[in-house]
Amino acid sequence: MMSEDSPGRPPVPTQAPLSDHSLLRRFRRGSQDAATQLYLRYAQRLRSLVRARCSPQLARRVEPDDIVQSIFRRFFRRVSRGDYDVPPGEELWGLFLVIALNKIRSEEAFHRADKRDVRLAATGESPQHLLETQPAGDDGAFAVLQLTIDDVLEALPPQSRLMIELHIQGYDVADIARRTGRSKRTVERNLQEFRARLRRLLEGKTAHEADRV
Repeated sequence: MMSEDSPGRPPVPTQAPLSDHSLLRRFRRGSQDAATQLYLRYAQRLRSLVRARCSPQLARRVEPDDIVQSIFRRFFRRVSRGDYDVPPGEELWGLFLVIALNKIRSEEAFHRADKRDVRLAATGESPQHLLETQPAGDDGAFAVLQLTIDDVLEALPPQSRLMIELHIQGYDVADIARRTGRSKRTVERNLQEFRARLRRLLEGKTAHEADRV
């Protein structure tokens, strides 16, 4: 009987792991297994990064896994929209690193702003007043606003999201209507709805922080 180590038996080929480029392509075609493989490939490195970069104050308030899950949710949403890619032969770690560091900086600024936000809410100041009266160089309120804007944009349909992003970049209503192929009235309605939703979320964040005091 021939043993497994016998030179007469050909070696069993081992399947090389799929590249990040291949996994992204499969995910865009609907493969959840590809998403799982990407998660398993990078989750532990991201956890280590988050633990190393979070301040002790943030670490007491936010679990590293919560930040890691948020990074992956944003990453997969943007991949589905066609925003992220990686050339063949390269890996996604550099992109994950940038997303993670931006997320950590935003969370740090947001939580540093908590006490100030709560104090203003207790005195009756509006979130808009908070944003308008921040001293130059104070990134706390800006981080609150940026995180809230990101939340609103992620929930919008693609066409509405494009209108808002063009408006944020400085285009006026007529330019946005021309670029999106919609009427100026439609653009104005989308901008008004975005402002109303943003206002409600900002007021909700302030009220939520006040309740925690």
